Amino acid sequence: MISDRELEVLINEVFEYYGYDFSGYSKASLKRRVERLYQIDGISRFSDVLSKIRSEEGYVKHLVEEITVNVTEMFRDPLFYKLLREEIVPVLATKPFIRIWHAGCSTGEEVYSMAILLKEANLLHKSLLYATDINSVVLDTAKRGLFPLRMIKQYAENYRLSGGSEDFSDYYTANYGLAKFSCELNEKMVFSQHNLVSDASFNEFDLIMCRNVLIYFDKHLQDRVLRLFDSSLSCLGYLALGTKETIKFSTVQDKFQQLNREKIWKKVK
Repeated sequence: MISDRELEVLINEVFEYYGYDFSGYSKASLKRRVERLYQIDGISRFSDVLSKIRSEEGYVKHLVEEITVNVTEMFRDPLFYKLLREEIVPVLATKPFIRIWHAGCSTGEEVYSMAILLKEANLLHKSLLYATDINSVVLDTAKRGLFPLRMIKQYAENYRLSGGSEDFSDYYTANYGLAKFSCELNEKMVFSQHNLVSDASFNEFDLIMCRNVLIYFDKHLQDRVLRLFDSSLSCLGYLALGTKETIKFSTVQDKFQQLNREKIWKKVK
């Protein structure tokens, strides 16, 4: 177990030595992930972690990877994707070019899900999907478009429940226990490392997807990230968050109108 004081020391050391700022992360979530790291690495004393942080840059990379990895899946929450398909994508279709930002994209399953929606609406050719994460390892996975074949049955079911009517197997080829998704999908994706805690806006977007990331941040950091999204969205652009996330009580809430219970907001100011 790591104490609150030890957690504060770890946060300060990682920031001072390497510039990664975890001070705004939910302390309970951060503590759980650091304790999981102890188990993975067979560490029992905080002093051992501290020594590794101060002397091994490679270990800090490993620590950041373990702390920031988020579990995801294709067409996660199918009703959300059904709403995207039926109500949001037709609005995006009216634009001459579509820019979408997947912030905290993890291993990329939701990016590929969005690309499939756009392809089926005949919009992928005029779209660009920017997929960012602080974690370089998950970005490498996302770039390759390789997902475990054992997950495909669940993904195909999610796709069907989201309103998909094509043969899901047309989008990938199976080999050695992996599903490799079509190059036609990822040639419209731009993958880049981006830190929501410290990095600035880098474009103007019609839709920003950041699902199940803000729940790991404290209220102050959530507000900072929501301001970043506000400055990155075009007028009448859309912001999609996770099922347990909201912009209520944030400093930007008055600029948005919630469309429905599926956690999609439209920027109106």
